[in-house]
Amino acid sequence: MSKAPRPGKNCILTINGGSSSIKFALYEIDSRLNVLLSGEMENIGQKNAALHFKNPGHHPQHKITFKSEDYESAVNWLIDWLEKQVDFELVKGIGHRVVQGLEHTKPEKITDSLLDDLKKISALDPEHLPEEIKMIAVFREHYPGLVQVACFDTSFHTTMPPVAKLLAIPRRFQALGIKRYGFHGLSYAYLMEQLKLEEWNETARDRVILAHLGNGASLAAVKDGKSVDTSMGFSPAAGIPMGTRTGDLDPGVAWYLMKSENLSPKQFNQLVNHESGLLGISETSADMRELLKIQETDSRAAEAVELFCYQTKKWIGSFAAALHGVDTLVFSGGIGENSPEVRERICDGLQFLGIELDKEKNLNNEPFISADVSTVSVRVIKTDEELMIAKSVCHLLNYKIKN
Repeated sequence: MSKAPRPGKNCILTINGGSSSIKFALYEIDSRLNVLLSGEMENIGQKNAALHFKNPGHHPQHKITFKSEDYESAVNWLIDWLEKQVDFELVKGIGHRVVQGLEHTKPEKITDSLLDDLKKISALDPEHLPEEIKMIAVFREHYPGLVQVACFDTSFHTTMPPVAKLLAIPRRFQALGIKRYGFHGLSYAYLMEQLKLEEWNETARDRVILAHLGNGASLAAVKDGKSVDTSMGFSPAAGIPMGTRTGDLDPGVAWYLMKSENLSPKQFNQLVNHESGLLGISETSADMRELLKIQETDSRAAEAVELFCYQTKKWIGSFAAALHGVDTLVFSGGIGENSPEVRERICDGLQFLGIELDKEKNLNNEPFISADVSTVSVRVIKTDEELMIAKSVCHLLNYKIKN
C-alpha cells in the first residue's frame, strides 16, 4: 500500500481509543477535511486482535491480525504500521478523544500539566482514562514536536443545569467530583452540527433528543443547541443497557453481590462493564445484529433485544418531559444507523408524542424516516467523532476549513 497523503498537503491524525479498541483517521487539510486513511484496531490484548483499515477511493477494506500483550504494545504496533503508510512530515497535529474531562469545556493542547491532571482523575473512569493516558504518552514520545490535542467527551454536557448533574448522596462527595457527567459528547456535537447545517427548519433544533445507539449507547436531551440531560451519568456504564454494560442498576445489587458472591470492587466493575448488558441477558452475544438473527428461536436473545428497545423508549419519554416536548429525534451509532427493526420497536407506541415512522423509509435507512403525519422529525444520521476531533485540531492550529 502506498503512502496515503498526496505530496504537499498537510494532514491531521485523529486517535479515538476505547477500552479494547483504537479508531484512527488521517485527514488532508484543504478547504475541507478529506479523509485519506481510516481504520480500527479491535480486541486489543486478545488472541483475535485485528486491524481493519481502508483508503477511500483507492482500496477496499483490509484486515490484518496482530499480536499485542497489552494496550501499550498495541499502540506501538499501530505507530509502526502508520509510519509505513503515512509521511509524518506532513502531519501537523494529532487529536485524541479523551472520555472524561471533568469541567473542560473545549479541546486543549496536551501538556505535561494536563496529563498530570488526567492522571489524578483516572479513577473516575478506570475503563478508559488509564489507557488513553498511556496512548497519549506513547504518541508524545514518538512525536515530541507535534501539537497534540485532547478532545473531551464530557464537554458537550457541561451545559446541563445543576439539577441534572446532582446525585442524591451526601454533598461532601461532590468535592470528590462525584456527579453526573454524561459522555458521547463528540458524537452529539457532530449530530447537532449536522442539524445546524439544515436551514430548512430551524424549529427542528429547538427540542432535540439524540440517541447514540451502539455497543456503548446513550441518549441526550438538547434544548436550543445545549445539552440539558443525558442518560449516562458518573460513568459510561449508566443509562440504558448496552453491549456488555448494565446501564442503570439498583445500588442494592452491588451490596448484595459483594456480600453473597464475595465480589471485590474490581470483580464487580468487570461484571457491570464487560459481562452484562445484551451479553449478560442473552448469554450469547453483545452484538445486536447476532441477537436479531436468533431472536425467533432463542428466548434469551429476544429478551435482550426487547429490554434494549424498552429502556430506550422510556428514556425518550423522560427526555420529552424534560424538554416540554420534542421536535426532532435522531438515531445514530452502529445500531441506530443500521437497524430498522430496533428503530421501529423503539418508536412503536410513541405516537402520543407525535412520533410516527414511515415504514418504507425506515426499512431503507433513509435520512428522514418519519411519516408525513408525524409532528416530530425522525432522523438517521451517521455520526463522525473522528471528523469532530480533526476540526478541533484545525481550529487550535488556525487552519480555516469549511463544514
